[in-house]
Amino acid sequence: MVKHKMIFKTEQSISNSREKLLVLDTGGWRTERPVVDASKCNYCGICAIYCPPQCLRDQGDHYEPDLTWCKGCGICAHECPRGAITMVSEGEFKNES
Repeated sequence: MVKHKMIFKTEQSISNSREKLLVLDTGGWRTERPVVDASKCNYCGICAIYCPPQCLRDQGDHYEPDLTWCKGCGICAHECPRGAITMVSEGEFKNES
């Protein structure tokens, strides 16, 4: 039997909730990003419920993706009943700082 060697001091097979587990910026994985049209959003929260990494943030009248964690899967855009979220190629934002 091969045992897993823990590489990081906070890495565990289960979380003890006392220390932060390994967290990586996963936003660089995207080829497309969600763009929210706040005027179409009725603030239902369905996008936030279905978002796998839970990166949609409540802005008080609409939800906005936290692009540090968003992987660009498009589930939020697919589930939005009002079509307020569209997926746009990262190439459109290449000059953005």
